[in-house]
Amino acid sequence: MNCGIMSLLSDTAFEDPWSSFFMDVLSPLSFVKVSSVRMQGLLLLIFAKYQHLPFIQILSTKSTPTGLFGYWGNKGGVKIFLKFYGYYVSIVNCHLPPHVANNDQRLEHFDRILEMQNFEAQDVPNILDHDLILWFGDMNFRIEDFGLHFVRESIKNRCYSDLWEKDQLSIAKRHDPLLREFQEGPLLFPPTYKFDKNSSNYDTSEKKRKPAWTDRILWRLKRQPQAAIHTPTLSAPHFTLFLRSYVSHMLYSVSDHKPVTSTFDLELKPLVSAPLITLLPESPCTAESDMLISYSLTADFLSSPWDWIGLYKVGLRHINDYVSYVWVRDNQVSFSDGLNQVYIDISDIRETEDQFLLFYYSNNLHSVVGISTPFKIQPRSFLAEGPLDEAQPQI
Repeated sequence: MNCGIMSLLSDTAFEDPWSSFFMDVLSPLSFVKVSSVRMQGLLLLIFAKYQHLPFIQILSTKSTPTGLFGYWGNKGGVKIFLKFYGYYVSIVNCHLPPHVANNDQRLEHFDRILEMQNFEAQDVPNILDHDLILWFGDMNFRIEDFGLHFVRESIKNRCYSDLWEKDQLSIAKRHDPLLREFQEGPLLFPPTYKFDKNSSNYDTSEKKRKPAWTDRILWRLKRQPQAAIHTPTLSAPHFTLFLRSYVSHMLYSVSDHKPVTSTFDLELKPLVSAPLITLLPESPCTAESDMLISYSLTADFLSSPWDWIGLYKVGLRHINDYVSYVWVRDNQVSFSDGLNQVYIDISDIRETEDQFLLFYYSNNLHSVVGISTPFKIQPRSFLAEGPLDEAQPQI
């Protein structure tokens, strides 16, 4: 991330370059940008396939600076807290203090970021009671004791096991019960720091920093309560995370770090299986000035005067990429037996073979709570005049 003042101001007014890049790459694969949070050089982005959006509720985004006595965001963490099919999930990106000698300070910052992530609402559990915590970033943990020559020779010969024993994060997990609850995949790739820029050579500057696995991806699943001996155990909701891959990408050379990625399989039994809103465009849908939309609400959904329905082309990048929208309360034309109807203006939409989607956005929940199935808007010539001057479908 470019942390210059002009870059920060530009990214506040416009999409930052990383968001724009990932939206361009992922939108053809049906991914939509759901949320983001930035603190100086830290950026956290969440994308999801659009069919999951009614079951994702963003509860909060938060920045926790730990640099300069907690006032400066060059170090710290950013978090997005959400509900996913009824489960609580926290995703944290962090940048901890550097240098071998600052390990205690790193652990202190880790604890401080964790302590600051609690949500104020009474019905939301403590972060340690969330079903999943994903925690990653430049944690800056180093390799203790061994000298530069030994570390580099071990990397050259792919003998990582000795280095694992002196990895500061691995050592800390052996002594800290809470940190031990965070899992990590095996470090089967070379240390990802520090490299000469635009190369795959470890640091050749005067400082000749010792290579280390600074860039890490951890996860923690919720503790399951221990049942008493004579108490029948209740089966916990099915929520399991499987690590599929944990790798570095050595070909990238724009930084003195090498990027690290993980892929997981998440298996869950949804606690919420029906969307709060069911949307249905009335058929046949033609490119006239207005389109009639029917929708129904669940009994527990609390609507707001600021709720709106957006019309999107399939392949949208972000919730703001609507081609038309309508305020639900102001434009409601009828409602009965739980079925509501509104008109949305589509007069400016050109004739196209593209497919469209309808999203219902809840202002109270700050989330999409209903999505239609994809549909086409037929051209105006789709309707031909019948013998009685009535519009008839043109086959």
